[in-house]
Amino acid sequence: MKKILLILLVAFGGFANAQYVVNYKKVADTYFENKDYYAASTFYKKALKITGDSTQAILPYGKERKSASDDKVIEDYEGSIYNLAESSRLYREFNEAEKYYAIASTFTNTRFRKALFYYAESLRANKKFNLAIDTYQQFIQKNGDDPLAKTAQKEIESCKFAIEEMRFPRMVQIKKVPANVNGLGSNYAAVKINNELFFTSSRPVAVGSKKDMVKTEAGGEVQVSTKANPFINNIYSAKGELSSADIAVKKLDINFTRGTEIAATAFTPDGNTLYFTSWKDKDKYAIYSAKKTGDKWSDPQAVGLQVNSKDFNSSQPFVTSDGKFLLFSSDRSGGYGKFDIWYCAIREDGSLGQAVNLGPTINTEDDERAPYYNTLTKKLLFSTDGRIGFGGLDFFESEGDLVDWTTPKNMGYPFNSSKDDIYFTATDDKGTKGYISSDRESSCCLEIFEVKKEYLSISGILTDCKTKSPLAGASVTLNNAEGSQKLTTGTDGIYKFKVDSKRPIKLLFAKDNYFAVTKNYVYEELAKADTLIYKDYCLSPFKIGIPMALDNVYYEFNSAELTEPSKKVLDFLIPIMEDNPEMEIELGSHTDNIGTDEYNLDLSNRRAKSCTDYLESKGIAAARMTSKGYGESMPIAPNEIIVKRKKKDNPEGRAKNRRTEFKVTKK
Repeated sequence: MKKILLILLVAFGGFANAQYVVNYKKVADTYFENKDYYAASTFYKKALKITGDSTQAILPYGKERKSASDDKVIEDYEGSIYNLAESSRLYREFNEAEKYYAIASTFTNTRFRKALFYYAESLRANKKFNLAIDTYQQFIQKNGDDPLAKTAQKEIESCKFAIEEMRFPRMVQIKKVPANVNGLGSNYAAVKINNELFFTSSRPVAVGSKKDMVKTEAGGEVQVSTKANPFINNIYSAKGELSSADIAVKKLDINFTRGTEIAATAFTPDGNTLYFTSWKDKDKYAIYSAKKTGDKWSDPQAVGLQVNSKDFNSSQPFVTSDGKFLLFSSDRSGGYGKFDIWYCAIREDGSLGQAVNLGPTINTEDDERAPYYNTLTKKLLFSTDGRIGFGGLDFFESEGDLVDWTTPKNMGYPFNSSKDDIYFTATDDKGTKGYISSDRESSCCLEIFEVKKEYLSISGILTDCKTKSPLAGASVTLNNAEGSQKLTTGTDGIYKFKVDSKRPIKLLFAKDNYFAVTKNYVYEELAKADTLIYKDYCLSPFKIGIPMALDNVYYEFNSAELTEPSKKVLDFLIPIMEDNPEMEIELGSHTDNIGTDEYNLDLSNRRAKSCTDYLESKGIAAARMTSKGYGESMPIAPNEIIVKRKKKDNPEGRAKNRRTEFKVTKK
């Protein structure tokens, strides 16, 4: 223990004795308090003497204490490790956060009890889902009364969801746009209009040749200067094809006071009115608009009290393609949680109507952000951290009319990632192509990606098995993990579905007075397909109470025992019974007239029973089947024929009479 304390006293002597010219811990604490987490992490590493290859030298220490000064060293050490982990997490560097939370989670001081939760969160962000589940469970066991325990349980479900989703990726192409657009800082909220891409970037704004400085004063006191080259959010644009490596990017010329930040653009359909979010320092977020005349934008104006207030935040505007509605995210009163999605009408004169909440089907007790609504498909795409997903902000989709909505569905992987995914805007009418913003490939910041949704088409023609004609009026249902789709065939008998992932699929074909048929597509079969699977199917007709012969069902001579070939014929009934779970049948057996009536009736009863016994052995419920022997009482062909006025045996007729039939008694 003395050796450990000696190491600590040497490593952290600046904490207790102020021996360094610069007290890195105090510098780091100052940056941390001012929420400059990147700078804070840099100086915590200096204070802890962490270099790129020395993080493994940082070890958790035991409870033993030798003196008050030793306690102070341990306290400073643990506080610095925890704040380093916090700083890394808060500027979204989860690989770093994972390392330092792993250490902080071993500290016994209750001040750091949340380290275990954030360790799990970092593991989840780094796609270590199984380990994250174990760590969240540990947190719940140790901190069951902590409000974060409820969140931890939701995160466990999200990890399980992510594991399953990544087994069956959605059919989405994703490509990061060139570096000129994804410059330093965050780059996000891309929207394309008139072949010009507008986006938000927080790239640094140079102020002369100044650099960030750390100054020291006598007595070891530290003074930290403010940033001279701040990262300021502003709107930029790029014209032309984004595939060009040297595409020119320029800042939008909008007149704002210095220090004001603007972000997240939305345009009216004609491109002449621009809505965006604006804020300054610690002011609330508000939505502004500006109008375009020629190549110039007017001075921005706040959109009004229907949307903005000094008492709450309003941000991330979106204008529908018909120009009739403005959607936005706000934490105003009257919502269901933190930030909710709201909308208001845009009147003909450009003024706005009263804000209306999209309701509890969309909004949760957490954050809903960055809405996109397609007036053609009636689909809303938005981001939220309030539902089961991959963690962080995930894209969800719901269908509705701004009043009534379907339950939002997660857009799956790789549309979503284990980090934050936000700001979808479309570049086509149906919303199958567009841009998203995500920090999935970044250590700190949002970047812009092009996305293109693809689909697998499942199609074919349904016919009558007897007539071979297309079957109209049949119900065709597709079921997979995403839910159900259903259609009714027309006179051409065509069925066609689209799915966006290659999860296992079940197709059910049904029509009155026809045997329903179920067809399954396993993942391995779907994985081989590109974008199309085409297969024709047919349905067999039947009538209740009308028997149908099962050809080639034979028995051993003078026996009720089924032959092996006969069992294969009976196997034909198994899928019919499985595909029609409410159906009940009778299996009837018939004989020729050789033997006494009593004997033939008994033999036919035993033969019919052997058929139902066989099907029961294959999993068909006995309650759905009855067996009945008819003996020789119902011939379908003559057992004997008259030849030259003499009776003669008719082997062919007898063979037809020795038959097994089935008929539907209940559908």
